[in-house]
Amino acid sequence: MSATTAHLREVTDATFAEEVLRSDIPVLVDFTADWCPPCRMVAPVLAQIAEERADTLKVVSLDVDRNPETQAAYGVLSMPTLILFRNGEPARSVVGAQPKRRLVEQLGLDEAR
Repeated sequence: MSATTAHLREVTDATFAEEVLRSDIPVLVDFTADWCPPCRMVAPVLAQIAEERADTLKVVSLDVDRNPETQAAYGVLSMPTLILFRNGEPARSVVGAQPKRRLVEQLGLDEAR
């Protein structure tokens, strides 16, 4: 199992509440799609963040094409959209692929440590 698959879990409309909203630690949700080139660009960055912060942050992906309810519930229109959830509530979000350092800054991930 690679670092990518070991630390990035896929969530669905059915598992979103349990995996994200009821999590004891902050959760970074990657709203993604198979047809999205920027999503593929950001995936290794997210895998690296997930591996480095495995004890303090959960990183999951949600395929918007297969899970339209959650996508609509959070008004996600562009991919990738990254939303950081804390205590079951959206805390910060970033749209588009970004370098790792910028993602960490924009999402306030150092505060989650």
